[in-house]
Amino acid sequence: MINSQDVKNGMCIRMDGKLYFVIEFLHVKPGKGNTIMRVKLKDVVSGLVLERRFNIGEKLEDVRVERRQYQYLYKEGEDFMFMDQETFDQIPIPKEKIIGVDFLNEGFVVDVVFDASSETVLYAELPTKVELTITYTEPGLKGDTATNTLKPATLENGATVRVPLFINTGERIRVDTRDGSYIERAK
Repeated sequence: MINSQDVKNGMCIRMDGKLYFVIEFLHVKPGKGNTIMRVKLKDVVSGLVLERRFNIGEKLEDVRVERRQYQYLYKEGEDFMFMDQETFDQIPIPKEKIIGVDFLNEGFVVDVVFDASSETVLYAELPTKVELTITYTEPGLKGDTATNTLKPATLENGATVRVPLFINTGERIRVDTRDGSYIERAK
């Protein structure tokens, strides 16, 4: 248990039977009354963000979380199989718990976040930028760089992103896994 004034960004707490990460916190001293903590929390499972107020000295249940590197191996039914980089143990993770699952490719290394007390997987997160090869897109024309027009492109793992007109089949690009947007050509 921790006091509400000890809350920090990135900390995980259990509240109402759910786990939340602290996104933002602020000490507020109103003109009258006691100091309060205004805290933005993100639900680990659903990703829903909510704001709560806590009185100073209020007890909160903190949860110890661990981040470990796992490598993606293959898909088995609805689960994705990952291997621990140190112990070579394999674990299945359901699709709903993987952030950026559309851009997952064999061999990618992801951060898997565990509840340290029960060793349950909270979620897995891809890096924010990944490099993938384009398997198909309409051919681009020389000189199509002046406008900001985008066209659909299919990536090696089957995902579709919008890319500028000058990008062609076979090129490697960087994609933002949070929103699926094109960033740049890979060097």
